[in-house]
Amino acid sequence: MARIKGGMNARRKHNRVLKLAKGYRGARSKQYRIAKQSVMRALTSAYRGRKERKRQYRALWITRINAAAHLNGLSYSALMGGLKAAGIDLNRKVLSEMAIADAQGFAELCEEAKKALNK
Repeated sequence: MARIKGGMNARRKHNRVLKLAKGYRGARSKQYRIAKQSVMRALTSAYRGRKERKRQYRALWITRINAAAHLNGLSYSALMGGLKAAGIDLNRKVLSEMAIADAQGFAELCEEAKKALNK
């Protein structure tokens, strides 16, 4: 039986990594060993970044809600507690968009939260 060499498989694997490393500077895009390290690190960072992006958006929404709540005489925690007590179930993304686009509607929500807190 003839021996089958693994050249095609190795070349395919190398080309897959080098294609991912396209655009990197110097040896990082030319030499397989160095490209593989760079690509592995980049893919790890990308995975971590996708998780981090969600945290950053939530922090942004909370900052926006807090600023709008202070304009209406409430703190962020008081607003969220009041909305929960009033049975108003809106997520932070929607509240943030309301604070920017619909200031009047957000002010009404703040009034509802104040009423619920004073009960």
